[in-house]
Amino acid sequence: MYSVSEVDAMQLQELLRAQREEVALVDVRTPGEVARGGIPGARNIPLHLLPLRANELAADKSIVFYCHSGNRSAQACLYMMGRGRANVLNLRGGIIDWLQSGQAISQPLN
Repeated sequence: MYSVSEVDAMQLQELLRAQREEVALVDVRTPGEVARGGIPGARNIPLHLLPLRANELAADKSIVFYCHSGNRSAQACLYMMGRGRANVLNLRGGIIDWLQSGQAISQPLN
């Protein structure tokens, strides 16, 4: 069994500030949820499509997955870890935690 590594909103903000080029931010929510806004710079790959699109994620980058509350993104982390990826993180509390910590959201660019 794998253990999912997590970051909170403030840690993610710091990680993005310090290492933006080495981090892929992936929103695993549905398109309807994403339409309400997301974390700037994130790409949307709904959780149910991750098995079909996992190869789109660069192997040389760390991946931070997020969703609404952190549950689906934890599943995304477990899936990728099962495929041999070690450099994955879950945003603890999802976009809810991101908003509650005062971070901005925007419409995704994909």
